Amino acid sequence: MIRSILFSTFFFLGIIFISLIFIPTLIMPQRVVLYGGRMMGNWSSFCLKIFLSTKITIKGKENIIHNRKFFIAASHQSMFETFFLQTIFNYPVFVLKKELLFIPIFGWYLKKIGSISIKRDKISKENLGFYEDISNILKNSNRPLIIFPQATRVLPTDRPQFKKGVAKIYNQLNVDCQPIAINSGYVWPKKGKKNSNKEITISILKPINPGLSKEDFITLLEKKIYSELDLIC
Repeated sequence: MIRSILFSTFFFLGIIFISLIFIPTLIMPQRVVLYGGRMMGNWSSFCLKIFLSTKITIKGKENIIHNRKFFIAASHQSMFETFFLQTIFNYPVFVLKKELLFIPIFGWYLKKIGSISIKRDKISKENLGFYEDISNILKNSNRPLIIFPQATRVLPTDRPQFKKGVAKIYNQLNVDCQPIAINSGYVWPKKGKKNSNKEITISILKPINPGLSKEDFITLLEKKIYSELDLIC
């Protein structure tokens, strides 16, 4: 319990500190602000290793897509992946729930770095333009899009069906999908104390090429990610 408290205390103090020192960058070019996100990712791994003796393993680096546009579909069990994936990929664009944009300071950063927000489970004028927004971002930059097809953090043993929106994104973008399985919930669960002396594995899986039907894509994506989670959990 003490190690969990120490981790949470130092982690959030560090995130607040990084956020505060990067406030002036909000009026600077976007790339300067993006570096702050990478610092937060490195800080999260540092705190996990120091306070919880967590081993962090990245599998499948050879599967990372290079020299072409793609989007990432990752499992979502904790806050870990929202920070750490920024240290692996080239300043990714996150798809996130709109409520996060209203968090003081942190929400300002999310807007500045080009995060795409959506109102979950609602049909709105904003949501109708969502797919056009992601198409424009992918077209006009080399930053990959990250989406969590489970839509929210889940327990490590939960296997909910993926939201259909990820299949629409695949169909709309017509680019490769990079599936990623992450078992972070065993160390950093959605609720409760953090667990020490465990391992977080980030499995970067072989890409899914464009051209499948929406139904075949989402079936294959679920199979790839959940099969891998069964192995690493």
